[in-house]
Amino acid sequence: MDRLVIHGGNRLSGHIAASGAKNAVLPILAACILLDEPVTLHNVPVLMDVRVMIRMLNALGLRAEYCDTNSVTVFPAKCLKTMAPYDLVTAMRASFFVAGPILVRKGFAKVSLPGGCAIGARVVDIHLMGFEKMGATVSVEHGFVLLKATQLVGCSIDLPFPSVGATENLMMAATLAQGTTVINNAAREPEVCDLGSFLNIMGANITGLGTPSITIEGKPRILGNKEYSIMPDRIEAATLILAGVITGGDLTVKHMNPDDLTAFLDCLRKMNVIVDSGDRTVRVQSSGEFSACQFDTQPYPGFPTDIQAQLMAVLTVANGVSIVRETIFEKRFMHVNELQRMGAVIGVRSGEAVIEGVPHLSGADVRMTDLRAGAALVIAGLAARGTTVVHGLQHLSRGYENLIGKLCDLGAKIEPI
Repeated sequence: MDRLVIHGGNRLSGHIAASGAKNAVLPILAACILLDEPVTLHNVPVLMDVRVMIRMLNALGLRAEYCDTNSVTVFPAKCLKTMAPYDLVTAMRASFFVAGPILVRKGFAKVSLPGGCAIGARVVDIHLMGFEKMGATVSVEHGFVLLKATQLVGCSIDLPFPSVGATENLMMAATLAQGTTVINNAAREPEVCDLGSFLNIMGANITGLGTPSITIEGKPRILGNKEYSIMPDRIEAATLILAGVITGGDLTVKHMNPDDLTAFLDCLRKMNVIVDSGDRTVRVQSSGEFSACQFDTQPYPGFPTDIQAQLMAVLTVANGVSIVRETIFEKRFMHVNELQRMGAVIGVRSGEAVIEGVPHLSGADVRMTDLRAGAALVIAGLAARGTTVVHGLQHLSRGYENLIGKLCDLGAKIEPI
């Protein structure tokens, strides 16, 4: 697909299931490097980023292959390679997750500085600081990070910021390190807990998941030879919910955990959207008339930065003035210019966006700049008057499994070109 043609003004309704979580499956795939036996993962979403990580594992000497549409079996490497291919790491920042597992298994890792969506600085300094605390020597040469350690040793690591990626990378390395590692100011996101649960089922000893202090008792081996199902994607669930809200729909998302989206759902309730949380389901009912709101993006359990753009698209047609403060990534307002092309009234200053609700948006040609911004433009197009053409679809395929098909099943009119 090159672009989407969205015919706005159609009310979304019905039931739809959330897929497996992109932000959970990628570190879990990297964690398979730690295992001595095969493992089969279920509820794996069909995404470009997942395919990149599977290619990464195969390039490192493991054998990762689909056994059905949403299941992947990973076999351990007979000879694990220590250098992660440049093109794969620079294509997706999550590829840097292989650094910790390779380092603790081989004593050396050479990994390119990561790439990904251009939404701000995503330095890996916090990862490297943690590896150094565990006894590794770190150097950066010609765009590559070189890590060396005869034996990683458990220690206490105080993160300056609750980085999800650093928490996960250090947690993986600590599972095979000597002694006990304590990660303080650790990220508490559900995806971090999913990685920890996976490792524990495989034989690791990790406690404190979901709290600011995670303790890992290092073990000499982690066998595996188990199966594991990836958690539902809370960001996809929120994106579908917002598509229902902006179109005045009655929509139920199944196979999700409402507790993972508490801050987001509370925000919808303040906007006078009817929200009914059930057992692994959320139903939203919207008249198409909703109030403005204010929120700051924060680490979990705060409002997720990965939902900021999508909710902003909805707030462009809310009653009143909304204020959105982005505290995680400094360049995560790039969707604003594209929403303005559709008639949105948004002012941006120093990490803060002020959105003055308008009666309606108008269809226009717009371009995706990153994954979540792309989802925001699709949401805006669903409610806009006339036709919206969205370009740059490669971003959308990175993180949403069949999003367009799901929206069409709910009543949207979207033509992929």
